[in-house]
Amino acid sequence: LMSTALIAKLRKAREFSIEAGGHKFTARRPTDAEAIDLREVTPLEIVRRFVVGWDLVELDLIPGGGPDAVAFDAALWSEWIADQPQLWTDLAIPILDAFKRHVDAREAAEKN
Repeated sequence: LMSTALIAKLRKAREFSIEAGGHKFTARRPTDAEAIDLREVTPLEIVRRFVVGWDLVELDLIPGGGPDAVAFDAALWSEWIADQPQLWTDLAIPILDAFKRHVDAREAAEKN
């Protein structure tokens, strides 16, 4: 149980916010291991994997939807974002930038 809680804290520590398309999304910085697999991956796939939260309401997701907030769900996210190409790059670039800053910070620390 303790390791599950620590894993959650490690993941939470890699999270950051992105404003795009008039909404706020929560993304998780890729780990070094995850980044290895990102060389041949499309912006859509990056966004599907690393966005972990949103501020969307039902109306944002479906025409005629209501004003109630919708809890983030990875399957729902994957389905919805597939039809939102205007967001793919706007979300993918900050995710990749977060990884680059992580690498740059580590390299700077190793030089000292």
